[in-house]
Amino acid sequence: MKFTDFGLNDALLDALYYMNFEDATEIQDKAIPLILEGKDVIGCAQTGTGKTAAFVLPILNHISESAVGGVQTLILCPTRELAIQIDHQVQGLAYFAQATCHAVYGGGDGVAWDQEAAALKGGADIIIATPGRLLSHMEQGNVDFSEVKHLILDEADRMLDIGFYDDIIRIIKTLPSERQSLMFSATMAPKIRNLAKEILNNPEEISVAISKPAEGVTQQIYLAHEEQKIGLTQHLLKDKEGFHSIIIFCSTKRKVEQLTRKLAQRNYSVQGMSSDYEQEAREKALSAFKAGRTRIMVATDVMSRGIDIKGIDLVINYDVPNDAEDYVHRIGRTARAKTEGMAITYVCGEDMYKFTKIERLIERDFDKLSPPEHLGEGPEWNPGGKGQGRRDRKGGSSHSGQSGSSNGKRQGGFKGGKKRRKGPSEPGGASSAS
Repeated sequence: MKFTDFGLNDALLDALYYMNFEDATEIQDKAIPLILEGKDVIGCAQTGTGKTAAFVLPILNHISESAVGGVQTLILCPTRELAIQIDHQVQGLAYFAQATCHAVYGGGDGVAWDQEAAALKGGADIIIATPGRLLSHMEQGNVDFSEVKHLILDEADRMLDIGFYDDIIRIIKTLPSERQSLMFSATMAPKIRNLAKEILNNPEEISVAISKPAEGVTQQIYLAHEEQKIGLTQHLLKDKEGFHSIIIFCSTKRKVEQLTRKLAQRNYSVQGMSSDYEQEAREKALSAFKAGRTRIMVATDVMSRGIDIKGIDLVINYDVPNDAEDYVHRIGRTARAKTEGMAITYVCGEDMYKFTKIERLIERDFDKLSPPEHLGEGPEWNPGGKGQGRRDRKGGSSHSGQSGSSNGKRQGGFKGGKKRRKGPSEPGGASSAS
C-alpha cells in the first residue's frame, strides 16, 4: 500500500515525498488505518519493520489537525538510545506537520533538565521519555499531562524485562482516562498481554514477521570454547576487509572491554559501548559508528533493539543471547530494508541448549562450524547436557555423553573450519522491511 492511500494530510505526504518514502511496510499498512480511526492497538513486530513510523505518522496527522495546546502525546520507551532515535524520526516529520517534540532521558546536565521540564509543562506536543527520568520530573512537579490524547509504549517487552512495570503503571495513572493507547512489542509474551489488558481498551491486535530473521541475512554458527572466542573473532575479521560496519554483541561489560582492547591492539577501528559509559561518551561513540568513522562496535544488548543504523554488514554474537527472540533482534541490525548481511554466532558448551531454542524459534537447523585449526578443537555439539564441551583445567577438551552428529575429528575446512552437522543451507526466516 502507498502512503498516499492512507488519507494523511498534505504536509505529511510532502515530508514522505522529500524523504523518498512511497510504499508502506506491512506493519505500517496494518496499523496506520486503525490508529487514524482512533482505535487502541497492540502491535507485534520485530526490529527493522518500520513500526516507529507506523505510530508516528497517524499521531502527527492527529496533532496537525488539532488546535489543542500542551503535551498531546506521550511515548514511553526503555532506553535513552531508543528515545533519541524516535526523537530524530519525529523531528524529521514534525517539521512539516508544525508539531514539536522533546526527548526526556537520563544522563544530561542541569541545562538539559530545565529544557525537559519546560517541554513537560506544555512546551512540546510530543514527549518521548524513559520511565525513570519521567518519574523524576513528576516528583518535582514538572509535568502537565492534562491534555494528553495519545499514549504509546514502544518496545514494551523490553521495558518489562528491565523492570519498569510499576513505573509504567504510576505514569499511566496520571494521564486522562479518555485517550488512545498504543503498545508495540517485539514479542507477545503473557506479561505483555496482561499489561495490554490493564491499559488498552478493546485493542486491535496486529502481528507482523514475529521472530523471523530477514531473508537477506546469511547466518553462520561456530562451536567455540570461551577462550577461543577472541582468536576466532580476529581470524574472521581478517577475511572481512569489505565489511565496513560491524557490531559484536557480548553478554557482559567485562567482555566488551576485553574484546575492544584486544581488537584495538590489532589496529582495528573499534569502540566499546555499554551502560558503564557516560551518556555523552555513548552518544559520541554511536555518532562515530553511524557516520562510518568507527568500523567495529562492541556492545552489550543496549544496542540490540531500537537503534536505527543503516548499512550494517556483519553482526557477531560473541555470546548466545539468553532469550531466543533477542537473537532475531541482534541479527536484525543487518540486512535491513531488503539488503544483504551476515550474522555469525559463537556457541560454547554451556550455550548449546540455549541455541537449540533459537533453532526451534526460527525453524532452522544450522550447520555447526569448527574454529580454524590453529585455535584447536572446539566443543562437541551436545545440546542435551549442561556444560558439555568445556575445557578441562589442562586445556584439553572434555566431552561426556553422546555428541550430536559429529565424531569431533577435524577433516579440513574453509577459512573458518569444517561443518559439524548437516542442515538446510538456505537463509531462513521471513523478510522484514525497515
